[in-house]
Amino acid sequence: MSDENREQFVSFGEQGAQLTYGSYLRLPVLLDAQHLESDPPAHDELLFITIHQVYELWFKQLLHEVVAARDTMLAAAAGGDPAAGLWRAQHLLARVHVIERVLVHQVDVLETMTPQDFLEFRQRLAPASGFQSVQFRELEFLSGAKDPAYLRRFRGLTEEEQARLRARLDEPTLWDAFVAVLRARGLPADDDEQVADSVRTAAHDRDRHAAVWALAEALLQHDELAASWRARHVVMVERMIGAKSGTGGSSGSAYLRGRLPLQYYPVLWDVRSML
Repeated sequence: MSDENREQFVSFGEQGAQLTYGSYLRLPVLLDAQHLESDPPAHDELLFITIHQVYELWFKQLLHEVVAARDTMLAAAAGGDPAAGLWRAQHLLARVHVIERVLVHQVDVLETMTPQDFLEFRQRLAPASGFQSVQFRELEFLSGAKDPAYLRRFRGLTEEEQARLRARLDEPTLWDAFVAVLRARGLPADDDEQVADSVRTAAHDRDRHAAVWALAEALLQHDELAASWRARHVVMVERMIGAKSGTGGSSGSAYLRGRLPLQYYPVLWDVRSML
């Protein structure tokens, strides 16, 4: 075997001993990240921690996919390969949809915990709260629901977290990328009314604008699934703690119910009434 081929050779099987399942996934670190606060240990606290850590891992993956979808649309609008670029953006958003359905179904696992079991350790969580999930806010910002007030409301952000959120506030959103695609395809998009008209044009002429219509539908699906998660989440919270305040000081389910009307892409919803 030549030196060049030897460098490219990969030894599969345990005899190689170069990389193991555990070392590749950093399992010693990952499986040592669940530390209970309750004393004596509450049985269901491990479930609570695990579920929320898994959520954060999925949020990390969603950010990876959403950023890639946005950047792909922007590149296609700027003169890249439009057909390939828009197909890839739609493909990435389809993956986002699948992950978001998993997030909704994960609530079922959390609901195997009874309110009594949760109350065994809930008081230990304060002032920690899901409200403080920076990655979740990043997803909202990237999706189009930018809220600079969040940085002022939550004072527990680290400097690194503040910098991440400020960067997201300054970055283009998925909606910005979609509007850029419309313009690149010769469809007017200077304001919401023009965007709505352009989406209607795409809806009624899918022979010419199939990719645009597919992207519009993919964004709407993303919006719908985010709404489904918020609705499922608030019902679960009400089942667990009723009308109690949140551990982070929020009004609990009342705050969550106030978020239910949020829409990332109200223009796309309005178009349904115009088709």
